[in-house]
Amino acid sequence: MNQTIEFFITMRVPTVTHQEKKVSVVNGKPHFYEPPELADARNKFETYFAPHRPEKPFTGTVRLMTKWLFPVTGKHRSGEYKATKPDTDNMIKLLKDVMTKLEFWGDDAQVASEITEKFWSDRQGIYVKIEKV
Repeated sequence: MNQTIEFFITMRVPTVTHQEKKVSVVNGKPHFYEPPELADARNKFETYFAPHRPEKPFTGTVRLMTKWLFPVTGKHRSGEYKATKPDTDNMIKLLKDVMTKLEFWGDDAQVASEITEKFWSDRQGIYVKIEKV
């Protein structure tokens, strides 16, 4: 079965990443928590992505393609690759966790192919394409 989902979400892309979790020590044991900015980004992704979830989760292996569009600043032009923070590997982790929670698939380990790109753009948002491979 050739299953594909493709959509664009117009939004101000969060720049906080999954790696920004915090740790504190409680009774001599580490306690990991999300700072408010990270929790806000997670909630934003859940709200924006929920309407796009498939009727049934993808099964088997999938390819996830995302294009992150950030507002043009300084000497950059729309369509130019963005070679500054945040790092793509850190950006995608939070999104994949949210997509797993929303049941786009059963486990983010199913994502066997991943293409993540970031650009400067006059239009802000995230383009997503998920396909069974």
